[in-house]
Amino acid sequence: MNSIELENWADTLIIQYEEGRKELQRQHSELSDSKIDKLDKSQINGMVSSMTFSIDWMKKGRRPGNMRGIDKRSAYQKRALVDVDLIPSLDIQPKDRELSEEEKREIYNLLLDLSNRERQCYLLHFAQGYSMQQIAGELNIKKPSVQTFVDRAKKKINSRKSLSYDCHTI
Repeated sequence: MNSIELENWADTLIIQYEEGRKELQRQHSELSDSKIDKLDKSQINGMVSSMTFSIDWMKKGRRPGNMRGIDKRSAYQKRALVDVDLIPSLDIQPKDRELSEEEKREIYNLLLDLSNRERQCYLLHFAQGYSMQQIAGELNIKKPSVQTFVDRAKKKINSRKSLSYDCHTI
């Protein structure tokens, strides 16, 4: 199928769905307000809603009402470099380093001092690189709460300065 045939196929499907939705709306308007008909009306309303959702999805090419889609965010604030040859070679190689058993135990003890929520927020932010907004969405809490949990965790960790390396690299 070429792109023109594909567009025609999708357009045909949208037209068929819209005709089906109109037929359901007609049947809905013909029903009376009796108890049996109210149940039928409810069923038809659900079908009309589903068809409307499907039509919107086909027309827009994405899930309708999705507020977290990339098209709702500042997608163009992040820039990708298309031609890597324009960048000079930096030859930066990160140094792999094994943690000693003592360092692992110290990190473990540091994390145990944190509450569950502080630990979750701290690790998602510093270890996984999530933004405060992403953590809020992931944990289903508000962004200021995430900031509070991360700040508390940092204070607790900084109060125990027994590690000889930066704790934020956990």
